[in-house]
Amino acid sequence: MDVRMTLGSMVRGGADPCHRYATDGSLWRTSRMPAGPATFRLTQRGLHEVTCEAWGLGAEEVVASLPDMLGGRDDPAGFDPRHPLLRDAYARHPGLRVPRTGRVMEALIPAILEQKITGKQAHSAFRWLLRKYGDAAPGPAPAGMVVMPTSEQWRHIPSWDWHRAGVEPPQSRTVVTCARVANRLEECVGLPMEDAYRRMRSIPGVGLWTAAEVASRALGDADSLSVGDYHTCKIVGYALTGKPLDDDGMVELLESWRPHRYRVVRLLELTPAAHPPRRGPRMTIQDHRRH
Repeated sequence: MDVRMTLGSMVRGGADPCHRYATDGSLWRTSRMPAGPATFRLTQRGLHEVTCEAWGLGAEEVVASLPDMLGGRDDPAGFDPRHPLLRDAYARHPGLRVPRTGRVMEALIPAILEQKITGKQAHSAFRWLLRKYGDAAPGPAPAGMVVMPTSEQWRHIPSWDWHRAGVEPPQSRTVVTCARVANRLEECVGLPMEDAYRRMRSIPGVGLWTAAEVASRALGDADSLSVGDYHTCKIVGYALTGKPLDDDGMVELLESWRPHRYRVVRLLELTPAAHPPRRGPRMTIQDHRRH
C-alpha cells in the first residue's frame, strides 16, 4: 500500500491547507470527524507498514478509520489490465488502493467548487475559503494547516465572500444546500452504493460527475466514473485507443472493466504516457471578482 498514491486524489493543489508533504516523506492531513477536528501524520515504512500519529478531538476516530482510508476494503480481484499500457501501469503502482475516508462533505464540497471551471481556479477558491473560515489544525501541525469548516460555517458564508473567492452563485448555492442536509449526506457511507448515489444526486446541483468524485474518495467505489470531466475522456481515449473520445465513447469503452472503471482511470492518471500531448492554449480562466 502506497500512502501518497492512495491518498493523492484527496489533495486539492500544491497549497491545499488540509495536506502537507513533509521533507521526511510523511503526509500530514486534517479532517473533521464526528467528535471534532483532527490532525494526523502518516509515515510509510515499506509497502506493508504505516505509522499514524493523531491529535485533536477526532484523533481516536481518525485512527479507527485508517484501514478503510488506506484502501483496506478495496478488492482488486477480477481486475484484468489486459491493455499493454494498463498492464505496465498496474505493475509500476502495486501500492495503489481505492480509499474510503467515510467523510462525504470533505469530498463533496471541493468537488462542487470544481464544477465547470479549471482546477487552478477551484483550488484557489477552496484555499481562500478554508483560510478564512477553517479552524486551526490541532496539535503540532505544519504552519498554515487548517481543518475544513463545519457544515454550519459553510451555510453562513456571506455572498460577498463567495464572490471574493471566485465561486459562482450556482456552486455556492449547491454547497449551502448540501450543508443544510449534511447529516443525511454523511449517512451515504452506510448505504448500498446505488442508494448513496441516488441520495447525493437528489440535491439540486449534484450530478453524476460530482457524485462519482465523492464516491471514489469517501465511499471507496472502485467503479465510479466521472462522466462529464473535461480531461478524463481524452486521457482514456488517447491511452487505450490512440484517439480522443467523448463521454459516450469513454463509457462504452470502459464497460468491460466494470467494477473497476475508476481503477483504470486512476492508473492512467498516474501514467505520463497516457496523457495526450497539448496542441493548443489552456482553457481561459474567467475571473469576475472585480465585476
